[in-house]
Amino acid sequence: MPYLVAFSALGIVGVVLVIFLLTRAGGSAKPPTPVDFAALPGLQTGSPPWDNGLAGLDDRLRPLNLPQLTNEGQVVHIHQHLDIWVNGKKVPVPQAIGIQDSSYITSLHTHDTSGLIHVESPEHRRFNLGEFFGVWGVRLDKSCIADLCGKTAGDGVKMWVNGQRYVGNPADLELKAHEEIAIVFGKPPAKIPQTYAFPSGT
Repeated sequence: MPYLVAFSALGIVGVVLVIFLLTRAGGSAKPPTPVDFAALPGLQTGSPPWDNGLAGLDDRLRPLNLPQLTNEGQVVHIHQHLDIWVNGKKVPVPQAIGIQDSSYITSLHTHDTSGLIHVESPEHRRFNLGEFFGVWGVRLDKSCIADLCGKTAGDGVKMWVNGQRYVGNPADLELKAHEEIAIVFGKPPAKIPQTYAFPSGT
């Protein structure tokens, strides 16, 4: 009987240890990095549409603390959908944001013009929307998108996530799986999207 008690106690200790380690692993993800757009070179200016920002991407990755990858990371693999309207007109999200030809790919990128953001990282960390816009080379904050800025806080950038108004700095939004992100500058569309039909497997 003492042996059974000892083995039972060891089993409980083992389960507790596994839970502890899993909790630590889950909580060890690096937090999103606030983006200082003033420190990013080669930001795009003018009215949309904006290109995929590859011209200055090499120089922006270091202040963004993002590596050049030879393959898409799989430790973090999630997707979001981004819609943008400027003064009532839909703005395309270009393909190949964060993909420098055949040289490298970043953890935040697009493959096509659907507005689908791919977050594919080789390390266990979290990302925010500002980092994606930093890769794109388009400034984003509560007042401005690119160099289009509202004259007052009320007529700057507005954002919705899954149909719910987001009142903080849009750049600080943590990117989570299957978010529908709608950004509006100026005149809004007739309807703010609440969901997106993500492709199977994303």
